[in-house]
Amino acid sequence: MPTPEPFWTPDPDEAATSRIAEFARRVGLDPADYPALHHWSITDLEGFWGAVWDHFAIEAATPYERILAEDKMPGARWFTGATLNYAQHALRHPDPDAPAIVALDETGASYEVTRDSLRAQVASTAATLRDLGVRRGDRVVGYLPNTPHAIVAFLATASIGAVWSVCGQDYAPRAAADRFAQLEPTVLIAADGYLFNGTTHDRREAALSLSRALPTLKATILVERVGLPWPTELPGPVVTWAEAVGRAERPHCVPVPFDHPLWIVFSSGTTGPPKGLVHGHGGVLLEHFKTLGLHSDLGPGDRLLWYTTTHWMMWNLVVSALLTGATACTYDGSPAPLARPDVLWELAARHGVTLFGTSPPYLLGMAKSGITPSVHDLSAVRAIGCTGSALPASVYPWVREHVGGHIKVAAASGGTDIVSGLAGSASTTPVWAGELSAPNLGVALAAYGPDGRPVVDQVGELVVTRPMPSMPLYFWNDPEGSRYRAAYFTTYPGVWRHGDWITVTSHGSVVVHGRSDATLNRNGVRLGSADIHEVVERLPEITEALVIGAEEPDGGYWMPLFVVLADGAVLDDALRDTIRRTIRTGASPRHVPDEILQVPAIPHTRTGKKLEVPVKRLLQGAPAAQVVNPAAVDAPELIDYYARLGADRHQARR
Repeated sequence: MPTPEPFWTPDPDEAATSRIAEFARRVGLDPADYPALHHWSITDLEGFWGAVWDHFAIEAATPYERILAEDKMPGARWFTGATLNYAQHALRHPDPDAPAIVALDETGASYEVTRDSLRAQVASTAATLRDLGVRRGDRVVGYLPNTPHAIVAFLATASIGAVWSVCGQDYAPRAAADRFAQLEPTVLIAADGYLFNGTTHDRREAALSLSRALPTLKATILVERVGLPWPTELPGPVVTWAEAVGRAERPHCVPVPFDHPLWIVFSSGTTGPPKGLVHGHGGVLLEHFKTLGLHSDLGPGDRLLWYTTTHWMMWNLVVSALLTGATACTYDGSPAPLARPDVLWELAARHGVTLFGTSPPYLLGMAKSGITPSVHDLSAVRAIGCTGSALPASVYPWVREHVGGHIKVAAASGGTDIVSGLAGSASTTPVWAGELSAPNLGVALAAYGPDGRPVVDQVGELVVTRPMPSMPLYFWNDPEGSRYRAAYFTTYPGVWRHGDWITVTSHGSVVVHGRSDATLNRNGVRLGSADIHEVVERLPEITEALVIGAEEPDGGYWMPLFVVLADGAVLDDALRDTIRRTIRTGASPRHVPDEILQVPAIPHTRTGKKLEVPVKRLLQGAPAAQVVNPAAVDAPELIDYYARLGADRHQARR
């Protein structure tokens, strides 16, 4: 197929001076030839990842013996023998007065945390954790909004070899406990509340309820984020945040093995309790240096602002801006509060943000609302990063006309699974509207057709055929590795199946068509259908529920909830309000569906599993014969019912 005209091409002089061009020259390759650099990065894994190690001057207390001791999936063994610490690299940049973190919120307020102050707070909090009984390998969990407190707590945890996990406070205590209780944490760090859309959300009782649901806790550290006083009578040993960060201590990062657990991030919980994905110090360190330092061209003097919650993997990536010497910007609040819907652009201009990150629905919402971000001085912004779902081609010209003609749209796709990107762009790649420029360095990405072979210019399953250092070490509480293998490696043994439909084009780009599994993906935040089903099905009026998330052709995302009513129940406005309120308080506001629809029944497999993916595809208009085998369904007549729903919706949208 002929190569289409790019929407954006890099300036040759800027591309030649970029960090990825410097890296290419260092390894003896043409900086302008990204495909050649990528090919080398996936055919010589040891050469590539060894070069990343050297390029970013990884500091190891003991050197590695072999870069890739076992080249297999799962079970690859990277940089055997090396000991290091992620936190040491995040804290090592020398300029004491340079801002490490800029804290922002929806009111427009801000403050800075210098590198010296960050080191001091991390050292003090680490000493506090040790005094509270936290030892290497113990878990510390955070129930925190996206503020500097979460970054300090994470780095302190990592510095002593303990393991971090965090979720935002929009999660109900039960939903947070479903994640944290598995980890048997030693310490909980919780805030009094957070800001969202003009409201201060009091989460003191939620935090205390969560604390009571975690019987292994030795202590709780309480953060006054929004200025609400904590009760005087509290369960168990309690330390205030001011006490935790107020000690005079010397920074010290304990060297740990390359594959020592750094953090645990959670799957969405679609088919049961959320699965804890464990990533290691060394794998995250290398992957994030590559992604941020090469693909995003971040370094000292840059500022990264990406709208995220603490339980989305983009929070982890924002923290890693510190590795490169760039400044990490945190943000607490709604991305578009009613009082000032363009506040993120305003803050980006005021604070000289160089990489602005968001999701496709945010940009679509800005365009539909008639907001013109260019009224603010966005001259410092080089690129707009965008991930979480496919970015429609129509958004690209809107960015050029209403945000800035000099700004590159850097769409990317990856996942919590690898806490990074699989495909995106670089300073040396062109951009085609609606497409990702190329697979990322070190990512052996392909689209597999129905026969399990790579296809080009056809829709296929996104797979990765060679190991990456940031793939999970294992799943928590999965000692035999069976759940890990089932999640990624049963369809194509030895090959990672990611769960996205993609097209790899003949000009080397990647087009993402949406999820091929049942994970909900609203505004870039992965949500668990099980969390919604659980709280809704507790209601006496509901016998069963099914929620799906469907990507739509115009770039929208439709998340309906189908309910089967108990005898005598009526789906009126009062019941709809009850359902929404139950989901908001029992799961989170992000789980509230777009519509609530009554259906006669929910289809299942013969073994009783809800047919989430087939229903999604039927609602998107896929032919029933290509979606599901009626013989495998407990009520085959429901296939036609949901197919008609999909057809009626498509007809109504025309």
